[in-house]
Amino acid sequence: MTVTRPLPNYLVQRYHGWRATSFEENHVWYRRLADDGQRPRAMVISCCDSRVHVTSIFGADSGEFFIHRNIANLVPPYAPDGEQHGTSAAVEYAVRSLRVAHLIVMGHSRCGGVAGCHAMCSGQAPELEDATSFVGRWMDILRPGYERVTGLPPEEQVQALEKMAVRVSLDNLMTFPFVASAVEAGELSLHGLWHDIRDGELMMLAEDDRFVPV
Repeated sequence: MTVTRPLPNYLVQRYHGWRATSFEENHVWYRRLADDGQRPRAMVISCCDSRVHVTSIFGADSGEFFIHRNIANLVPPYAPDGEQHGTSAAVEYAVRSLRVAHLIVMGHSRCGGVAGCHAMCSGQAPELEDATSFVGRWMDILRPGYERVTGLPPEEQVQALEKMAVRVSLDNLMTFPFVASAVEAGELSLHGLWHDIRDGELMMLAEDDRFVPV
């Protein structure tokens, strides 16, 4: 018995509109992508949040970014234990097979995953502590970051934790041997960004560990 249903009509209409306009106007480029394969210059790890539109922010075309999205744009520590790791697999493919030159972790404001982590770690979301909570166990990656923001005023902690999620992910990326070796060889550079979805501001993590406007 199948459980799938036809696409909603509004999505069907949007597809046909795209095929008749954007695709048709750029069909040579799409054929080249299909025949020659992808050669993205950068990988972007961003949040699943529907309000974060990476390609629009950077005006990117098809084939330009290798994008991986997950809850709260997190990267787990290197752990080749035989379990299934979607994010780790994406990082491995981008660095080892695609040989991207840049790996960008982009956090954002008003992140529901980060807010959930803050609530969980502060004892306000016991449901996320349950062993069966996929979200809770994923947000365990950010627990060390929570410990680093508890000294701030309560009203500043969640946004600080959003930026800490970027730092934690960058630190964890460097635990991957193939990432560390590519960085040390000058073949790969890591970048941390934080995007304010309300005012469009984009901030980058500077060498002094502060987020500054791009």
